[in-house]
Amino acid sequence: MNEIPASPLNVEPAPAPREVRVALPTMVPTVTYTIIGFTALIYILQLASVAFFGYPAGQIDWLEIYGARFNMAIRAGELWRFITPVFLHGSVMHIFFNMYALLSIGTLLEKHFGHGRFAALYFLGAFSGNVFSFLLTGENGYSVGASTAVFGLVAAEVAFFYHNRKLFGGQAKQAIGNALFIIAVNLFIGLTPGIDNWGHVGGLLGGAIFAWFASPRWEVAGSFPDFHLHDAREFRDIVLGGGLVVILFGMLAVWGMFR
Repeated sequence: MNEIPASPLNVEPAPAPREVRVALPTMVPTVTYTIIGFTALIYILQLASVAFFGYPAGQIDWLEIYGARFNMAIRAGELWRFITPVFLHGSVMHIFFNMYALLSIGTLLEKHFGHGRFAALYFLGAFSGNVFSFLLTGENGYSVGASTAVFGLVAAEVAFFYHNRKLFGGQAKQAIGNALFIIAVNLFIGLTPGIDNWGHVGGLLGGAIFAWFASPRWEVAGSFPDFHLHDAREFRDIVLGGGLVVILFGMLAVWGMFR
């Protein structure tokens, strides 16, 4: 008995691709709110110290004396000054703009990065920014402010949307364009005397390195109608990203202390 080959007319056409809606992660950005609240508390203490004790050294209050990035103090071994400047600010406008930027960017990123990864990103940006500024601002270098960490967040936003550009489509392109515009404008403004632009550049580099390896890579998983997002990023990638920032900028800090 001869077999009759299947006619192309009997082959069912492949189903046309269709768009599906997947809910994005929802999470209360408690780390962002906690950092804002703690930073505001520290600034209130700065104001209180000035009200009760005045300025012990020019326009520098007591908390700045013990926590600001003073290059000479760092070379004397006060290594906590690579982190503590992120909580100190020089004026109401200074803290307002930094905390507004943190609120705007942090509430978005923390929902995607998660609490722990976001906290690591924030403080790695602060660390790398202060190290970079320490290297490039001379013996009498001094700075305070959260902008080092905020620039790290902006760099991480670019990396995140680039890694997930297929998922977000046109939104990713727009978000990357907006972030790059913000970076360019603020680096230009940072050329103004009195602004720690090297700290901004260092924060960008630290945030970009960490986020390139550690930012979430969302993939759609499951089957209709129970689609959900799955983070394909492995824990070892997060450790690698954090380790690279700590080792690279840690070595730069050591070199800067003994050069």
